[in-house]
Amino acid sequence: MNKAFTKEPDGDDDDELSLPPLPAGGKNYITPQGYQRLRTELLNLIDIERPKIVEIVHWAASNGDRSENGDYIYGKKRLREIDRRIRFLTKRLDIAEVADPSLHHGHDQVFFGATVTYENLAGVSRTITIKGIDEVDSLQGEVSWVSPIARALLKAREGDEVQLMTPGGLERLEVIKVRYPAPQTSH
Repeated sequence: MNKAFTKEPDGDDDDELSLPPLPAGGKNYITPQGYQRLRTELLNLIDIERPKIVEIVHWAASNGDRSENGDYIYGKKRLREIDRRIRFLTKRLDIAEVADPSLHHGHDQVFFGATVTYENLAGVSRTITIKGIDEVDSLQGEVSWVSPIARALLKAREGDEVQLMTPGGLERLEVIKVRYPAPQTSH
């Protein structure tokens, strides 16, 4: 079949599939730093990346035959990726609810934004930070507030024991320490 007559996906359906699920009626909590990072990425895509690619595509299109023009084909593909990411970020920022974890600084109860050290019955301890769905970095020990471990720990206090259902069965965890970032002082 000729490629010219194949339909490419619009990308609108892809946006919904790539959105991490929120609990029904839930909010899309995010830290102020996470919100700013997503907003900076969105503005960079709109103000810098997209205009650059549009210019390349315009230049490549002016060269004539587009069927085998690598700059044109790659540029159009990259433009679709950028537009898809812009739509995704716009939707996520629109429903974001910024929650500042520093408001809980000094408290020992687990809420959104807490850095929690817990220990299992075998004595193995682990430290995680509970963050928003759109900002977690598992390599940095961050977990989403809707993850099973975060849900088990939420509202617990230092010294409390919580239960976590794992594929291997029920696991008991003891909350050892709860920390929050210190409030930012404005000068």
